[in-house]
Parts: sequence; structure tokens; C-alpha cells
Amino acid sequence: MLVCGVDEAGRGPLVGAVFAAAVILDPARPIQGLADSKKLSEKRREALEIEIKEFALAWAIASASAEEIDRLNILQATLLAMQRAVSGLTLQPTRALIDGNRCPKLAMAAQAIVKGDATVPEISAASILAKTARDAEMRLLHARFPQYGFAQHKGYPTLVHIEALQAHGVCPEHRRSFGPVARILNKP
Repeated sequence: MLVCGVDEAGRGPLVGAVFAAAVILDPARPIQGLADSKKLSEKRREALEIEIKEFALAWAIASASAEEIDRLNILQATLLAMQRAVSGLTLQPTRALIDGNRCPKLAMAAQAIVKGDATVPEISAASILAKTARDAEMRLLHARFPQYGFAQHKGYPTLVHIEALQAHGVCPEHRRSFGPVARILNKP
């Protein structure tokens, strides 16, 4: 039985895509230290990312754009990114374990597991790949739009980010349907 773990990163930020990853681990090549990506340092996540990509039987990362998030809503865009990640696997899993309480529509049996990123190694691995991919996108956006400080706050609605939005307006990658961004856009 081939089981893939699926998780996302970037539901809460005001900018950029939401990312999802799907991972099928190799039972013959266990990876030590897998955990919820939010509990790991950036350096540890990046080291584990290399191991996961090297030792997993299959992995895939996908995203749904800020435009798709605005059009569909964040939940539906997240489920779409998860579908894309599972579809991108080079091996077809027989079962998918999804972090959270909702499952995307998939071609195989799927089970949602609340806090699965902390308890299921396949989901932990997916959590790490989704987070490192999202962080890499934030560094690229920071290079294009340094005035917002994306490399520091990763697009989350921190005071620094809100102040930058008020000072500089909205960039093309901001999620227009999210409250703080919508309020800036709708200011007279």
C-alpha cells in the first residue's frame, strides 16, 4: 500500500500563493526528525527538505495563486493546491492522509487527520516541503517588492506588513479578498 501525506502552507498570509505538498515516504529509508514544520527552525526545515527529496519514493509540490485564492476562497484554493500536489506524484498512492479536517476530491481513498503534521511522518514531510516552497516564494517576492518586508514576516498580517501596505499600497501578489488588503483597496 502506498500512502501519501498531504499538507499545505500559507493559508493565513495576505500575499502570494498557498502551497501544498504530497509525499510518499520509503519505509526502507526512514528520515529522522520529521515534525510539524512550524515546530522546526528554518535551518532544520531546509536540511530535512533535502533528505525528503532524496529519500522519499515520490514527492510533489503545487500551489494555487493569489488570484485563485481571491476567486475561489482560501479553503477551496487550498484543496485545489492539494489536488495538484497529489496529481503531481510520479507514483499513484492507494491512500492519502490529509492534515486538517477536510479532504480534497482525490482519485484514491483519503482521510483527514487533525494535527496530522505532528503525528504522521508522511504529513510531517509534506508540511516541511510546502513550508520551504512557500518561504522560497516569499524570498522571491521580497526581491521584487522589498518595501513590504516579505522575507521577514512571510506575508503574515504583522504590524510591519500592515504599515507597509498603508504606506505603499497593494502589490500585484496581494490577496485582494483578505480583510486588511480589501480595506486598503476600498479606502476613499
